[in-house]
Amino acid sequence: MEIKVKCYSGYVYAGEPRSFVWQDKELGIKAVEKAWQEPGKRLFRVVTEDGKLFELCYNEADDRWSAVELMDTIVQSKIQNAN
Repeated sequence: MEIKVKCYSGYVYAGEPRSFVWQDKELGIKAVEKAWQEPGKRLFRVVTEDGKLFELCYNEADDRWSAVELMDTIVQSKIQNAN
């Protein structure tokens, strides 16, 4: 899902996300758990102030951000493995 992100940008854009809009609500980022790069992308696993886990991706070629909520994915995976 394409989203809007506010981020700290030092010498490069998309240095560290600070907040983003998800389902019409701005979510503050409490912590960046992991940051990494893939060709043409900057990725961040973040925890929001309300405790949700997301993976944010900045696509440099398209100049667009996207997000995936990971908590639901993790919970669904645990439920499937328990059955």
